[in-house]
Amino acid sequence: MTTTGEDHARGLTGPWWWARWRSAVLDGSLALVSAVECAAEGIPFARDAGIPVSVGIVFGLLAGSVLLVRRKWPIAVVLVAIAITPAQMGFLLGVVGLYTLASCELPRRIIGALAGMSLVGTAIVTFVRVRQDMARGALTLGDWFVPFAAVTTALGLTAPPVLLGLYVGARRRLMESLRERADSLERELQLLAERAEERAEWARNEERTRIAREMHDVVAHRVSLMVVHAAALQAVARKDPEKAVRNAALVGDMGRQALTELREMLGVLRAGEELVRRAAEVPLAAVREAAAAAASRAVAEDGPCLSELDELIGQSAAAGMVVDLAVEGESRSYAAQIEQTAFRVVQEALTNVHKHAAGAKTHVRLAHRMSEIAMQVENEPPPEPGSASAAGLPSGGNGLVGMRERVVALGGVFVSGPTDAGGFRVSAVIPAT
Repeated sequence: MTTTGEDHARGLTGPWWWARWRSAVLDGSLALVSAVECAAEGIPFARDAGIPVSVGIVFGLLAGSVLLVRRKWPIAVVLVAIAITPAQMGFLLGVVGLYTLASCELPRRIIGALAGMSLVGTAIVTFVRVRQDMARGALTLGDWFVPFAAVTTALGLTAPPVLLGLYVGARRRLMESLRERADSLERELQLLAERAEERAEWARNEERTRIAREMHDVVAHRVSLMVVHAAALQAVARKDPEKAVRNAALVGDMGRQALTELREMLGVLRAGEELVRRAAEVPLAAVREAAAAAASRAVAEDGPCLSELDELIGQSAAAGMVVDLAVEGESRSYAAQIEQTAFRVVQEALTNVHKHAAGAKTHVRLAHRMSEIAMQVENEPPPEPGSASAAGLPSGGNGLVGMRERVVALGGVFVSGPTDAGGFRVSAVIPAT
């Protein structure tokens, strides 16, 4: 299991400058051993120096106890070890001090200078000591042994702790770097997770908007006509049974058409569920491209086209609306999304006439131009004031918003508003490319 930087920071529970209690116990133990060693070595030093033995013991205890602060002031520990080298004291103090110094994050020149001072000091003291022993006859080797012993002893007491300290320090820095990198990666993963949630939320919102628009376009027109025909059926059921039968047949046909379009739309929505699931795994731009591609495929496979415009107007005429269709320019085929948008604009405009101006004469104009297609649906004032809601048709107020969104999404222009004569006009221009 990886330990992050925050977990490492929470683990700093030791006293004073120690990160952990076990580090404090280790340093205390080393300081105690070093103090005992220096105190023992202080006895011959005091005798050679001609001072009281108690002074040598106290001096050794104080010098050896400096190892307690090796993590806080490693330079001071090494300097004390170098200072007591002529007294032949502080073997453990010098070795542990050099190791701690080399493992700290100090400039290399400081580590090298102090290690060199310790090396030279140890070599000089060893050289003098061995030479004195040879002069007293304690050693009977040749003169070559004196420099050999001095160099070997100095290197043996200096090089291993320094090299080990450098290795441990480099390893510690590597682990800290890896820990920081792990923290950075964890933060990046959190940011990516948040962005993935945002992408998924964006995809869900886009899907909800598209569902609402398609539901409105598919259901509103058919159901509006069904309500109009049902009201007419109720009015003529007893007076004209044959007309009532025809109206009932029209209601059934429109209901079946509405169900067919709903089934087609639900098929598109099932395909869109996969898009929403993939939204959290791909970049936002790719999600937008996939959404546009899915919408284009859905339009091409299941959307209405301009060739069905006559049937649409015929259904409104059958519901009692007087509709005048005028087509300008040479009729031609367009991209599926353009044809569907043009059809939906006319369909929604006619639905609004049924809702808000029942019985009003309506003019539908379609113009095929060189680089665009234009459509306009304009109704005259209703013949009877107050007949806007005669059929009891509800209005959510989203029809014009949906038309505008469709047209603007294709780079077109949408304008709607009341006319001077008291009617209402819906106009749209869509680029043909």
